[in-house]
Amino acid sequence: MEAFQLSNHFHFPWPVNHTSLSPDGKLLVVVGDNPDGMLVNAQTGKALAAKQQEWRSAMSTEFNALIQAGTWQLVPYSPSMNVLPNKWVFRIKRKPDGSVERYKARLVAKCFRQQEGVDYGETFSPVIKHSSIRLILAIAVSFGWTIRQLDVQNAFLHGYLSEDVYMQQPQGFIDPQFPTHVCKLQRSLYGLKQAPRAWFSCFSTYLEDLGFTASQVDTSLFVYHSGNIKLYLLIYVDDILVTGTHADHITTLITNLSKLFSMKDLGPLHYFLGIEAVRSSHGLALTQTKYTLDLLHRTNMTDAKPVSTPAATGKRLSLTDGTPLHDGSQYRSVVGALQYLTLTRPDISFAVNQVCQFLHSPTNVHWVAVKRILRYLKHTPTYGLFYTPSNFKLTGYSDSDYAGDPDTRISTGGTCIYLGTNLISWSSKKQSGVSRSSTEAEYRQLAYTAAHVSWFRTLFRDLCIPLQSPTLWCDNISAISLASNPVFHTRTRHVEVDYHYIREKVVRKEIQVAYVCSQDQLADIFTKGLSSYRFHYLLPKLPVRARPISLRGGGGGG
Repeated sequence: MEAFQLSNHFHFPWPVNHTSLSPDGKLLVVVGDNPDGMLVNAQTGKALAAKQQEWRSAMSTEFNALIQAGTWQLVPYSPSMNVLPNKWVFRIKRKPDGSVERYKARLVAKCFRQQEGVDYGETFSPVIKHSSIRLILAIAVSFGWTIRQLDVQNAFLHGYLSEDVYMQQPQGFIDPQFPTHVCKLQRSLYGLKQAPRAWFSCFSTYLEDLGFTASQVDTSLFVYHSGNIKLYLLIYVDDILVTGTHADHITTLITNLSKLFSMKDLGPLHYFLGIEAVRSSHGLALTQTKYTLDLLHRTNMTDAKPVSTPAATGKRLSLTDGTPLHDGSQYRSVVGALQYLTLTRPDISFAVNQVCQFLHSPTNVHWVAVKRILRYLKHTPTYGLFYTPSNFKLTGYSDSDYAGDPDTRISTGGTCIYLGTNLISWSSKKQSGVSRSSTEAEYRQLAYTAAHVSWFRTLFRDLCIPLQSPTLWCDNISAISLASNPVFHTRTRHVEVDYHYIREKVVRKEIQVAYVCSQDQLADIFTKGLSSYRFHYLLPKLPVRARPISLRGGGGGG
């Protein structure tokens, strides 16, 4: 056992524990026993962190922030208290190019001992929807607005607790005058079940005091509208984006937020939620290149032979294909990583949706399908969305592959929604039930798409931006007739009433439904594996493309 002095008042004992690697390869060091979540007990020795000044400095910075914020007060221990343990977690935060940005230490309470009704109640906290993020970015690009990125340091510490929560003194910082006392938490702490909710409540209340209003359909989007001034703020836990009509008002907002919260202004948008954003005079490129390359390295696919499409043409996976894998943990880990990659890669959505259906019992055939996606990523590591200035016409494409699932005969539906030429939302998923005809399958998907378009219409009202009646494009004339005709046809009596919701929207002229030939059906890429020719015909229409060479390795723009 090693020990060292962190200050004149606190002595830190370092029992041997472990370090570990997260799925994305970042070093994580846990101080304390029984690590949670993705941390793996590697038994390699906690003394590694103790010997490095970077980690020691990070710990001191975190502890001082906790004390300065008045996170707890020391009180005598009582046997009736439910005292929570804690642990130190260290993480290396990296820049998009992989270089070290900073060493970060965090004191985390262990919530597994919390008791509902005793030391926690409500726990739900909203986060911004990814489609909302893409919509706001598309709007900002079209108007030429500045997009600023903020990070709230020790965000969860700003929330106040309404329950009595007690915790052990943090290891290494036990007060020698009161060694048996425990911490009575005044503010929330990372790891507590109610911490996200307490932080969001505190932050949203302050925004409302500044004149912001939460969106009705996405409560993590806040809108300020006064005269010709519009400001939009999006919050994802402790990561924040701000954009709007006037750059000086954005600066004023950041200054006001910094008065109450420990706010770090990261400048123009460049790296948000693992997404690399590069602004140029032509538009905004959104990619996950580093994430893709890290995934290929982690799966030993860096030198794999590339392919031009992510899924085999006309091939549907089945539960009975192949031999079950002896250990499906790697399969589930890689598929989970691929799901996150679909945030900027709609081109792999159908293929990823296919392999996600076999997480409970993957086979060697399913694993081959996963490796095909990885081989496609090897061929296209710099691909992503590219947003350009465009109009505010909302357009949706709806398509369905009738009875495509070989096991259940459930149809796969595809949806993509554009704001002008910019793709802001898409979906590739199995429908909720078996359809008796291709018309019914198409009609179900049309109703699903209409619901999403209606959601965007409501969001536009919250943003105080006028929007003309959206258009839905479908390549099935019978489904269009059902959607446009208010008469209840006898052949649709078996269709759930919910799906006739689209008729009301069409009658009220809130949505227009129009025919598009199958050749120009953009949602086709979300319903089946396509030939190389067909796939690459639709790809630039999403638009998914390689990030321009002139933008690679560059920083964010205003």
